[in-house]
Amino acid sequence: MKKLSFSLLLLILGFAACKDDDGSDPVVGEDLTNIVYDPTDHTLIIPPGLPSMDIPADNPLTDEGIELGRRLFYDPILSKDSTISCSSCHQLQYNFNDITAISPGVGGLLGNRSSMSLINIGFQSKGMFWDGRSPTLEDQALHPVENPVEMAELWKDVEVKLRRHPDYKKRFRQAFGIDNSMDITKELAAKAIAQFERTLISANSRYDKIKYQLDPNPFLLSDLEIDGGKIYFDDQQGGPNDPKGHCAHCHDGNALYTSEVYRNNAITQVATLNDFPDKGLGAITGNLTDNGMFKSPSLRNVVLTAPYMHDGSIQTLEEVIEHYNSGGHYADNVVLGSITQLNLSEYDKMALLAFLDALTDTTYYSNPAFQNPFK
Repeated sequence: MKKLSFSLLLLILGFAACKDDDGSDPVVGEDLTNIVYDPTDHTLIIPPGLPSMDIPADNPLTDEGIELGRRLFYDPILSKDSTISCSSCHQLQYNFNDITAISPGVGGLLGNRSSMSLINIGFQSKGMFWDGRSPTLEDQALHPVENPVEMAELWKDVEVKLRRHPDYKKRFRQAFGIDNSMDITKELAAKAIAQFERTLISANSRYDKIKYQLDPNPFLLSDLEIDGGKIYFDDQQGGPNDPKGHCAHCHDGNALYTSEVYRNNAITQVATLNDFPDKGLGAITGNLTDNGMFKSPSLRNVVLTAPYMHDGSIQTLEEVIEHYNSGGHYADNVVLGSITQLNLSEYDKMALLAFLDALTDTTYYSNPAFQNPFK
């Protein structure tokens, strides 16, 4: 009996040793080859004015991949305590942004930057995040999961959760043709999220309809909005002394309304280039002259994305215009041709604000392909 009891004890200890770190049973691979793999190619509809989109050869768009990415985007399963999803900081109704200066992560922890809009993100090619640290959407999608002030999870644990999940096992097979549930990886999850993000296209504002002759109504823009457009684009029809906003230097009128440049936009007053509390691009490149430089975001739907700037420090568009009108705070890496005292009148500021409102497209709200699949 003693020998049998000892053997039984060893068996029990053996089972205990096979448990995962969280005490759960270890994940066991499941053969998925009985699930049909026949992905459907997805063709993006690119509105007039927008450039073509570069799709990576190793991550072509498919209906199945996009749908998997949409579910992962909205699913808090990616976070440590299942409270935070990508959509927590990138909300549909706010241009895939949010309305807080700094988005709270797991446990309410805060970082030091505002979230960026994801609308038309698939067209951008000069780095992701405010500091440009990610070269691609696939790489960008990997970062928030392990960021301690965002999702605060380990990718290896996310992979375990996805490999156990019956619906995700099927969807990864349908999207990527994996043979076994153990083939679900963070790289494939990031590819799916990137596929979904490339579909987030918006270009149906009143200004688009006028510029690209999408609507025959000549009164879609008011005289105030038209004057604001002239200020935005530095139109000099009336002479060299006409008001100039210099907006298009950083927020080009190329239908994306960003030149994707990295600039110090003079919001932080510092004594030297070493004194920026957030060094931005400089922290990535190591170049002193890049300190305090951040990526120029798109101004499409900008009226929906308050507060503004990389740190969410400016609450309204009126304050943004006032900041640039004043010339901001000088530093050695401020480009004076772009950031300078504008001397706009009260009418000019009203006109510029009105034009920015004319860049608003809310039709994407109703697109079911962009919405939360769990609601």
